[in-house]
Amino acid sequence: MERAVPTVVLVRPHIPGNLGSVARAAMNFGVGDVRLVEPACSPDEEAHRLASGADELLGSMRRFPALLEAVSEFDAVVATSSLRGRAERRWLTLAELPEFLGSLGAAARVAYVFGPERSGLTEEERSRATATLTLPTESSFPTMNLSHALAVILAVHHAFAATTPPEPREDDLASSREVEAAIEHWDRALDAIGFYDTGHRDRSLRDWRSIVAGRPVTAREVAMLRGVANRILVSLRRNS
Repeated sequence: MERAVPTVVLVRPHIPGNLGSVARAAMNFGVGDVRLVEPACSPDEEAHRLASGADELLGSMRRFPALLEAVSEFDAVVATSSLRGRAERRWLTLAELPEFLGSLGAAARVAYVFGPERSGLTEEERSRATATLTLPTESSFPTMNLSHALAVILAVHHAFAATTPPEPREDDLASSREVEAAIEHWDRALDAIGFYDTGHRDRSLRDWRSIVAGRPVTAREVAMLRGVANRILVSLRRNS
């Protein structure tokens, strides 16, 4: 069994040249799927120059209207961030990435998500990820060029895949789409029992999403979550 090749997702990229640099870095490590979410730019002459032989990948980058659609089929979504000291439920250092990948199993489909060059991913976007990864840069100058950050992460992923014998999991992981469906099911149940009556629904739902999505979740666990939520809704209807 071979390990699945990761996918790269760029959210709202603004600089055309970065598309070319990302295409080249992706090709360096065998990645053939780069997705764009709400891109604010398109490949131009500079992008093709920086792609330097990766023009086919540059031209095949698929566009998506929302992050959830771009990562819906993946078993693990790894967000990237240069922020420090935030209370993320699952924060990975680069040194911890191989162990995390090993916990997923060989067949796991992984997407690495990068935010806009100027601002990075929002808290809401990071809450939808299985883990948030930060690179060990100097605290006085933590932000990296997009393609450089991508190359560092893909180099670690590629080295792990090349040197670690793949081991299958006994249980199948749930895709991002299945996890989000379970969260939406629970959102309805929580709303029905008045959990949101005190306000702050968006923040509460974001925290709930981080609890559920902030770890690899199996298909069986998702089915159990949805089953409990459904029982709550059914019981409320019976008693109304």
